[in-house]
Amino acid sequence: MSAHCQLTGAQPGFGNNISHSHRRTSRRFDPNIQRKRYRLPSEGRHVRLVLSARAIKVVDNIGIEAAVARIRARGVKV
Repeated sequence: MSAHCQLTGAQPGFGNNISHSHRRTSRRFDPNIQRKRYRLPSEGRHVRLVLSARAIKVVDNIGIEAAVARIRARGVKV
């Protein structure tokens, strides 16, 4: 599963680990990606979304119908 949120578009950030001696090595900051299943009443089915933890809170606030509309507006198939 790629580290990419369907709702917010959150994806990995890149940077450096810096050791005590100040040597730098590359590292990757992954978003907290979860797979979550929601009931979509308008279509009479369940959808499984790949969301970041922050996006799960957004879905709780705006509702699954509005969230799916936003995801489809971004051009992602649900």
